[in-house]
Amino acid sequence: MTLTDTTTHAASVHRLDPAAHLRPETMAVAHRHLVAKALAEFSHERLLAPVPDEAAPERPTPGSAPSSPAAPASAPAAPYRVTLDDGRVVYRFRARRTALEHWAVDEASLTRDVDGEAAPLDALDLVLELQPLLEIPDALLAVYLEELSSTLASAAYKAHHGGPAVAELLGADLATVERAMTEGHPGFVANNGRIGFGVGEHAAYSPEAAAPVRLVWLAVRREQSHLALGAGLDEDAFYRAELGDATLDRFAAHLRTLGLDPAGYRYLPVHPWQWEHRVAITFAADVARRDLVLLGDGDDEYQAQQSIRTLLNRSRPDRDYVKVALAIQNMGFLRGLSPAYMRATPAINDWVAELVAGDPTLVEAGFRVLREHVSIGYTGDVYHRTAQPSAHRKMLAALWRESPVPRVEPGQHLATMASLLHRDAAGDAFVTALVGASGLTPHEWVRRYLHAYLRPLVHCLRAHDLAFMPHGENLILVLDGHAVAGAFMKDIGEEIAVLSDRPLPDDVARVRAVVDDDEKALAIFTDVFDGFFRHLAAILDADGVLPGGEFWALVGECVDRHAADHPGLASGVDLGAPRFAHSCLNRLQLRNTLQMVDLTDQSGSLIYAGTLANPIARDAVVAAS
Repeated sequence: MTLTDTTTHAASVHRLDPAAHLRPETMAVAHRHLVAKALAEFSHERLLAPVPDEAAPERPTPGSAPSSPAAPASAPAAPYRVTLDDGRVVYRFRARRTALEHWAVDEASLTRDVDGEAAPLDALDLVLELQPLLEIPDALLAVYLEELSSTLASAAYKAHHGGPAVAELLGADLATVERAMTEGHPGFVANNGRIGFGVGEHAAYSPEAAAPVRLVWLAVRREQSHLALGAGLDEDAFYRAELGDATLDRFAAHLRTLGLDPAGYRYLPVHPWQWEHRVAITFAADVARRDLVLLGDGDDEYQAQQSIRTLLNRSRPDRDYVKVALAIQNMGFLRGLSPAYMRATPAINDWVAELVAGDPTLVEAGFRVLREHVSIGYTGDVYHRTAQPSAHRKMLAALWRESPVPRVEPGQHLATMASLLHRDAAGDAFVTALVGASGLTPHEWVRRYLHAYLRPLVHCLRAHDLAFMPHGENLILVLDGHAVAGAFMKDIGEEIAVLSDRPLPDDVARVRAVVDDDEKALAIFTDVFDGFFRHLAAILDADGVLPGGEFWALVGECVDRHAADHPGLASGVDLGAPRFAHSCLNRLQLRNTLQMVDLTDQSGSLIYAGTLANPIARDAVVAAS
């Protein structure tokens, strides 16, 4: 999508009925899936307490999503019910309960009765029925319902347009795997908010639409902006590598036609939506006085990643990814970028990259980082002169992140780690297909994956007091023969934390967040075990690939092997503790869907609901139920 054809495209999209996905049959699939996820995740967070329902009726469920493949699972499904609204509303379903109080709900079994009569499943109704338990602030209830409605619309879009079978993703390039993802964050229920996108803009800019996007480029006055460069980079050489001589010459010629000196400007990419809805209006005065100058579209075509505001280069996959400000509301945040905050981003990334590249344990595991090595921000607007900071200060900034494509060997493939939780429209799991295609035993496949992902994270925490945000979208796996051979960590500048008072360079010091050893361990317990492995173990178990208990035994083996290989580490982090604090994501969003956490005190913003039994606790017997 380009700036010059935005209006034409939007008109043509509307003529072709961009809301074709909003029909009863696709919305029924979306509602069923989201109701099942809400019941599962709210139960996991102990907002609900389903009870056994031995008298659960058998009833056909037309329009339901496909069930998981019929394979023997170590924990048989049992019937449960949830009763709400003083007994008027009853949900019944079959589910398997696995480690970490995970609920694997069989979507096809899910029914709803209202006043004793069968009623359609409706995720929005469910939130209202649950409101006495969820306690969403009244002033924010409608906002949460709007984010949920957007999530439903996105799910209906995916159901309507379909996607490739998992067999087709084996050996596919990274862009193809990215666009095939359907779930979003596995824990959050309202995870596709995107408040601010119209239906045509969803078709133009969403990751699932995967339409080509051309960035809009602005010239920004040097004295009103900043550009931070990573080690070894030069401004002119960087712009020429990313844009090419012809584009830069065109930009310079345009400035000269306006009587402006190109030497007085830098170049800032913005999302087409951001130009249309924010820059040309919210920053109209800046454009008029030519502190910001519209240069037009770039030549390269990009594609939105799952994080929506980060775009990969489809024309030149070897060129950097670009992360831009996008002032839409999504999952508890307005998705801006702070120029002040990002000023130190390249330095932080250089420090982490040097640490990782210099650690033999991390190198041996194939663990690398994708540096965010250039950032740019505009600060000449009136919003940077107000007494109170606001989201308006985060609307004109961007950063460039290294592409993984030129960093892999011939024959290797790349896939977002989120793909390990992906099921296609037929219910087939990508991870199951990978294991089968690899020719390895499930145990060996999982061992290699843990060696590339878990071992480096444990090592960074115990050896360096360094914690990442290692959810599925933040990792890119290197696949060799359909088995995991390495991993790239990304989103470094905004997401890492150094959890001790170890010495740090001045320009890296902002990432320090000193916590005690128990809270340090949550970087693995919460973000890895509960946030990702809980879901992955359930898929492998349900598909008959690997029983849950055996999966967690391999996890424990990986952690123990790291400890045995590094007996001299002085870390007090105990990953064999019997229990750990149960940190709850949906509770954060339900408390304040406009801003889930205080970014200046993320640790203090967390909400806990008791503790969870550690599935790799010393002497623990990990049951699959």
